[in-house]
Amino acid sequence: MSINVRGYAAHSSTSPLGLFGFVRRDPRPDDVVIDILYCGVCHSDIHHARNDWGGATYPLVPGHEIVGRVTQVGTNVSRFKAGDLVGVGCLVDSCQRCRACGRGLEQYCESGKTLTYDDVDPHDGMPTYGGYSERIVVTEKFVLKMPDGLDAAAAAPLLCAGITSWSPLRHWNVGPGSSVAVVGLGGLGHMALKLAKALGAEVTLFTRSPGKEADARRLGADHIVLSTEEAQMAGVANRFDLIIDTVPYVHDINPYVPTLATGGTLVLVGYLGPLEPMLNSAPLVMNRKAVAGSLIGGIAETQEMLDFCGQHSIVCDVEVIRIQDINEAFERMLRSDVKYRFVIELASLKGWV
Repeated sequence: MSINVRGYAAHSSTSPLGLFGFVRRDPRPDDVVIDILYCGVCHSDIHHARNDWGGATYPLVPGHEIVGRVTQVGTNVSRFKAGDLVGVGCLVDSCQRCRACGRGLEQYCESGKTLTYDDVDPHDGMPTYGGYSERIVVTEKFVLKMPDGLDAAAAAPLLCAGITSWSPLRHWNVGPGSSVAVVGLGGLGHMALKLAKALGAEVTLFTRSPGKEADARRLGADHIVLSTEEAQMAGVANRFDLIIDTVPYVHDINPYVPTLATGGTLVLVGYLGPLEPMLNSAPLVMNRKAVAGSLIGGIAETQEMLDFCGQHSIVCDVEVIRIQDINEAFERMLRSDVKYRFVIELASLKGWV
């Protein structure tokens, strides 16, 4: 039978999120039913709710950094059982047939991946609703095993902020001897520092804000460079094998290119859109440098990241909130007033009318 669920939804691009009742699909033989314990609040939740990227469909229930406990499994499910602590990230399905899916890169599915929210289930045409809700139904392949020993609330943002940082670190083979820089110290940036350091890299934070040094060093930075100081930027010329740029809005990336080593790459993980001012290709061509992009990770890579975090006791720095405070949290995020991720405790929905 269908599952009645309560959550918080945006009903338009300008309305605050509010209580919303809806129906989850009848569980299929390969489905896992999950009671949601915690859901991280990602910057992209705001973009979707406010239709910053266009194409949003309302009502819209955000949330794709989900940790919960299994309550029911379908007859074909073999990897999970009731009581298991599990995670769900940004994807709940993909075609499983294209070249990208065959390589474990479901995030780049060529036939159209299915997002955890603000999307349409290709099997039944139902809208997908995210983790700002009591429970969720997800096909087994897109459910992740949460490691033992990690705080469940602090682990929730690993399902987006963690994997978004981890995927480029792994793709560009970061390890001992690598020199990595991170641009921006927010939800993504603080995870990039932690993960790069744990992989054995020498880690630098680029920031425009003096006063972040102590926090950056606590999170794993060996060096801090003020990107507004010309002398400091000149002092790190030709140094970095990889720069992870986590800034979520349009900004000038040209000043960072000279700090790349020959053959180095600057990878954008926070901003989607045209670059302004225009990217100067001359230093790329003359020194075989690159500017690239990266989007979350596939399911196998996400599980690898979670297991690594379990082995190294890595979680996000979080502030746990009630779901009733989500609109205030959105406003605080826009002011960068959080260190470094809000996480909703879904128990706050119980008894709420």
